[in-house]
Amino acid sequence: MSSNDANGFPAGVSRQLDIIVVGGSLGGLCTALALKSLPQRHRITILERNPTPLLHNQGAGIVAGGDTLSFFKRYDRCDRPLAVSSQRRQYLNKDGDIVHRKDIVQNMTSWDLVYYMLRANVDYVASPYCKAPPRRSNEGEVRHLHGHKVTNIEEKGDKVEVYYTTTDGRDGTMEADFLVAADGPSSTIRALLCPAVRRTYAGYCALRGTVRESSVSPATRAAFSERFTFFHTRGVQILAYLIPGENGTLAPGQRLINFVYYTNFASDSLDEPEQDLRELMTDVEGVRHRITMPPGKTDPRAWEKQREIAGQRLPPQFAEIVRGTEKPFVQAITDVISPTNEFMSGKVVLIGDALAGFRPHTVASTSQAAFDAMILADMLEGKVSREQWKRETMAYARTIQRRGVEMGNRSQHEDLPLEEHIRDRDVASRPREEEVWPEWALEGL
Repeated sequence: MSSNDANGFPAGVSRQLDIIVVGGSLGGLCTALALKSLPQRHRITILERNPTPLLHNQGAGIVAGGDTLSFFKRYDRCDRPLAVSSQRRQYLNKDGDIVHRKDIVQNMTSWDLVYYMLRANVDYVASPYCKAPPRRSNEGEVRHLHGHKVTNIEEKGDKVEVYYTTTDGRDGTMEADFLVAADGPSSTIRALLCPAVRRTYAGYCALRGTVRESSVSPATRAAFSERFTFFHTRGVQILAYLIPGENGTLAPGQRLINFVYYTNFASDSLDEPEQDLRELMTDVEGVRHRITMPPGKTDPRAWEKQREIAGQRLPPQFAEIVRGTEKPFVQAITDVISPTNEFMSGKVVLIGDALAGFRPHTVASTSQAAFDAMILADMLEGKVSREQWKRETMAYARTIQRRGVEMGNRSQHEDLPLEEHIRDRDVASRPREEEVWPEWALEGL
């Protein structure tokens, strides 16, 4: 296994490549879709460690930023809408009164709808969310192999050797000309190449969940219908917005109100958490989870404690949706970023969360995956230079990752006036095209 930095895997590759994409969630699927569309008709293999052919619904809402929308405009052939439109951003006080509003259009979608639309486009998986589009003869071949956990990679001349173990206990290897690590913020590939890089706990968690739009009171429905709504107080931030409902429906009344509720849990380590965090991250079967508690696994006793706290701390509209969710899940907020995105003479690259795990405040993780996939495809096709590709992807990763840390620390650990929260949110909503990368984000590129 080597970790040498890149010295020039070429942009504008004219030959057909054997490409391995590690990770079959949104980042890996975006990458596979972008690369299979190139004229060289590359042969692409997705290696996904999950043992099932389809990943389980994450129950999460996604703010579909400009790069996400651009990606689907460029590559999607499902012929169905992607998102619910929000027309206003607003802030509530503790009594539930609107204390600030700003008319701004944003688009909200769901993890499961994005996933199934990508699967339909990548490897023609039909579902109630999306019909599979007709196959095209002028595109690359994609194999999607679930139950394949990558254990090591080695540089072998002009190839990369990938070692894996399957869920039924088989060990194997395969070769690639080019490997894309899209295996998330706990990336195995990044750990092999940058063993000193660790995910670190930020001191708080996101409690997440959804309730059906038609199940809440009229006042609560009005607060969140086509609205991106926030509440802040010291140590607490909660936001909510509408997302597509079951099977991606956008029908009014059947959509879901999605909330993200940040609350502090003091602990020095996720490996040995303090009591409150340990209780919340121990599931109904007594298994302790380190970073993410999956939907539906939360111990009802631990969740009842959070329901009671929500009723005391939150505006009534937010308290109602938190208390009404049936399948909450918990995400410990962490920080991680790789010092670079290319290794093994440029034959291995990191994208999306594997490169930099953004805090959710930035609402940019899916946009990062979409952007990284698009510009990677443009680089391999020769539309942008390798230098421009590296500059754009690394500056984006460094800038937004640091911004998320600053936003999260300010909102969770300082007693900020409302105007400061509004300013942070305006900055986070800035389109990537309007960003001016700071000098520190460009150092070493």
